Amino acid sequence: MENYPLAQYFEEVAGLITNQTNLKSEPTTDDKKTLYGLYKQATVGDVNTARPGIFDLTGKAKWDAWNQYKGTPQEKAKQEYVEFCKKFFKDEIAAKYN
Repeated sequence: MENYPLAQYFEEVAGLITNQTNLKSEPTTDDKKTLYGLYKQATVGDVNTARPGIFDLTGKAKWDAWNQYKGTPQEKAKQEYVEFCKKFFKDEIAAKYN
């Protein structure tokens, strides 16, 4: 990964995960929360909204997933996101991001 800009890796990996291209396994619900939290931290930084209300279960789950990475630098979140995503890719795709 050192010879390739992290921002470019991050964008490519995010696109592959979003489009479910070249995946060997489907992310679980917990994996999706981790992916969401890391993605938001990497692209926005610390959570910047109020936690949704009691009836917005999806919104609360997303907010909590993002908030768990509060304080993580955006570059580190990008790196963690890329590393986390590799386990879902087919071997030939994952090898590109080593």
